[in-house]
Amino acid sequence: MRRPGVMIREVLHSALRKAATVRYPAVRSPMPEGFRGRVQFDAEKCIGCKMCMRDCPTGAIVITKLEDGRLEAHIDMAKCIYCGQCVDSCPKAALEVTGGFELAQLQRDKLRQTYGGEPKSDTEKKP
Repeated sequence: MRRPGVMIREVLHSALRKAATVRYPAVRSPMPEGFRGRVQFDAEKCIGCKMCMRDCPTGAIVITKLEDGRLEAHIDMAKCIYCGQCVDSCPKAALEVTGGFELAQLQRDKLRQTYGGEPKSDTEKKP
């Protein structure tokens, strides 16, 4: 300890300075422009080309056609790497990335999102 005065001066200087951190989650800061969070699907814009399925590097998106002709998207956020390739490849802008990033879950099933049609229950399936 050759120069103890240097350390004391730094401690006092730091004690009087404003904190550099944010008090998350009490104080939320906005996400920067271009942030890629949760992927959202708009069934009304989708034409069923399935380019998003083909371009997804992890296979996190599955587009299915329902019996009444509507399209339904199943997005598995546990597989998604949030690269935004599906959004870039969609010719009708049916997919978009949102600012949602708080996706932590204890059950993997809660990370599977279904957009477009109502999720089918086991009782509705025909043998």
